[in-house]
Amino acid sequence: MAKVAVIITDLFEDSEYTKPIEAFRASGHDIIHVGLQPGQIVRGKKLGTEVKVDVTPKACPVASFDALLIPGGYSPDKLRVDEDAVEFVRQFMQSDKPVFSICHGPQILITAKVLEGRTVTGWKSIIQDIVYAGGNFVDQEFVIDKNLVSSRSPIDLPAFIEACLQKLT
Repeated sequence: MAKVAVIITDLFEDSEYTKPIEAFRASGHDIIHVGLQPGQIVRGKKLGTEVKVDVTPKACPVASFDALLIPGGYSPDKLRVDEDAVEFVRQFMQSDKPVFSICHGPQILITAKVLEGRTVTGWKSIIQDIVYAGGNFVDQEFVIDKNLVSSRSPIDLPAFIEACLQKLT
């Protein structure tokens, strides 16, 4: 089964983490939490869901994973100031391995400069950011553009999760 990296820090959107992870694990996939400090407990912004960071981006090569999940909330904005996190995401996009981004997830993709010419969706407050980064924004439940699967919000989670699971098979 697939080994899925989840890049995450404090104030992630709880459901955008918990729902995909439940589905991935139920399908037999392994989950590794990648964050800013190993052993750190990070928490969701609404429900306070606790997640323990397993490794830092610098300590784990992209080659050791099959896919990447970027939950939304404030986490992507906080991660985008960390050079190692940005480089990890950039390498994932360049590897053509599946990258799953929801809501504010594109913020770190923007910083990684990997949206040029890509069709993507995300939360409505970052539409202009996506466009300025050279992305083609579309307002849909989910969008698949090569290895990138993106989605708008928690409302779209069922369709997003199904699209992600299809990429993992």
